[in-house]
Amino acid sequence: MKKMSLLNSLMVVLCLSLSSAVVAQDNMQNRNSATGSDSRRMQTQVATGQKMKLKGIILSRDNNSFVVRDMTGSEVNVQIAGNTKIEEKKSNPFRGSKKYSSDQVLRGLYVEVEGRGDASGALVADKIKFSNDAQIIAMSVNSQVIPVENRVGQAETRLTEAEQNAQRLSGQIEELAQVANLANGGAAAAQKTANEALQGVNAANERISSLDDYEEKKSTTINFKVGSAVLTADSKAMLDEVASQAKTERGYVIEVRGFASSDGSQSLNDRLSARRAEAVMRYLAQQEIPLRRIVLPFGYGEAMPVADNATRDGRKQNRRVEVKILVSRGLTNAPAASGPVSSGDSQ
Repeated sequence: MKKMSLLNSLMVVLCLSLSSAVVAQDNMQNRNSATGSDSRRMQTQVATGQKMKLKGIILSRDNNSFVVRDMTGSEVNVQIAGNTKIEEKKSNPFRGSKKYSSDQVLRGLYVEVEGRGDASGALVADKIKFSNDAQIIAMSVNSQVIPVENRVGQAETRLTEAEQNAQRLSGQIEELAQVANLANGGAAAAQKTANEALQGVNAANERISSLDDYEEKKSTTINFKVGSAVLTADSKAMLDEVASQAKTERGYVIEVRGFASSDGSQSLNDRLSARRAEAVMRYLAQQEIPLRRIVLPFGYGEAMPVADNATRDGRKQNRRVEVKILVSRGLTNAPAASGPVSSGDSQ
């Protein structure tokens, strides 16, 4: 039951994460091409003939290729060949693995890939493995993401049309300014109006560009006992404060990241940190925080410690969940309104 609960939670928040990525895609691509410094968005090139094993989430799928992002943030282009074996990663050693077709390799699927690099720097897959649970999650994610993407696409279309209308308005105002100069010397008033319209266009462009730009409004750390994912009364009180502040914000998301100390094995700590993140996510949902507002909660295990695991106090600090309220600048900062032009200015 706990496993299915965790899978259901991951399915919903992964859906939201992929939907949010659609809004930010064009702006992030433009920003990355301008700076060229965001290594997390750069695809890893595989040398020709180099063997590679890869684990990660499928970000996009196109014909016989897809892009995988691993846990380090690196992205690899994977090619599906005619002889690529696509099969189940099974947990039961006493039965054969299910065989899958290339059509069942979906966006949002957690996969393990083995293959060799080709001349283009892509990884040509010899084997692709994924679990039945991972396939169910990916199918559910796609069924929910596509309608959201359609709505986001419609919103982007409306923003684009508004920007184009503003640009056309700016051009019309410039033409009126020329007519005013010939008629009664009203060039100054017409120029002022044109400048204000251009400022509105620039403000709209800036707002669109900042849709994926988030600022941190609140950060809270929830600590846990050894081997436990149970929230204490003090932890619930701290999460109540987070939920109360989030409800007063516009354009917010909540980031939930779970961690563990070095007590126990790595695999146990990976599961324990995920359970802690899920416990926080569930409590926030019970405080009427919509799941679409919670970014994919994830357990990082022993990674990114904030204190020395060699000491008792350090391990206590590392048994934690970090909760952050992030607010979109593009949705909360409206463009400044241009002041009206008085009739006396045109005389």
